[in-house]
Amino acid sequence: MHLTSEQKQEIFKTYGESATDTGSPESQIALFSVRIKHLTEHLKNNHKDYATARALKALVGRRRRLLDYLIRKDINRYRAIIAKKELGIRK
Repeated sequence: MHLTSEQKQEIFKTYGESATDTGSPESQIALFSVRIKHLTEHLKNNHKDYATARALKALVGRRRRLLDYLIRKDINRYRAIIAKKELGIRK
């Protein structure tokens, strides 16, 4: 899956401060969530694709580390990103 620049900018605008805010944890978590959702759907049809399964596990780990960082730095920002149900993140 390749996200176009417009799709990424829309994600960053929705979850970050602006369309060019690529560094904030919220925007990175949102981007990772979109990619995780796509890879999960791919693996439902291609369950023997072990390279994609490994990449999915790595992405989930990166998102988890960012969420842990948000918990340590600003619990209110963490709660705000968890409250957005369209990302599909649970506590």
